[in-house]
Amino acid sequence: MALSETTRLQYLNALNVTVWQSRFTHESTAPFVESSHVVPTENSIPDSWERLRSEVTSCQLCSLCTTRTQIVFGEGNLNADWLFVGEAPGEHEDEQGLPFVGEAGKLLSEMFRAMQLTREEVFLTNSLKCRPPLNRDPHVDEIKQCRDYLQRQIALIQPKLIIAVGRIAAQTLLETHEKIGNLRGTVHLVENTPLIAIYHPAYLLRSLTEKRKAWQDLQFALQTFKSL
Repeated sequence: MALSETTRLQYLNALNVTVWQSRFTHESTAPFVESSHVVPTENSIPDSWERLRSEVTSCQLCSLCTTRTQIVFGEGNLNADWLFVGEAPGEHEDEQGLPFVGEAGKLLSEMFRAMQLTREEVFLTNSLKCRPPLNRDPHVDEIKQCRDYLQRQIALIQPKLIIAVGRIAAQTLLETHEKIGNLRGTVHLVENTPLIAIYHPAYLLRSLTEKRKAWQDLQFALQTFKSL
């Protein structure tokens, strides 16, 4: 007795047969092919601010996760034309979870005002998302482990201009060992995005004679932005 279509398919499923074609005739019904569901991999999921922040918050890629009070992810306009990148959180940043606070942060805000910008218009972050103990310079392995987070922030923001604030930020973004004095005053490129290096506000507070150069850097940044 011929099997019904329903019974035949039940037998095939029980035998884990996914493709079937009658051996008696080429004119019969087209072969049954089990439908497949593609499960998206982690890399195929579009990146998002929520996903990135969650990963940074739970990050344990280097030893700084054991000494931080909290991560300093960044703040500001998520669609900013201007992206300011510092080196790493300091003591006040580690306590508050915000970048560029304290005296250096106040000076940076004054620099924004001189450029007719506000903190709400730009995005502020650091190369490292955790504070190195005693505010020491970041280690090479720490920069390496944190680099992907910064690159993903840049990709999500797609800024028109990146400002590397200080030597370490500039060296990290440009992957160079050049001194900040040699890097300032030139338009560099990071993934086809223009980058300008400027002195860090903390350095300017210690070296008041360099403030004139800092103003020159800001004017250069404004001229560059207007030309984009």
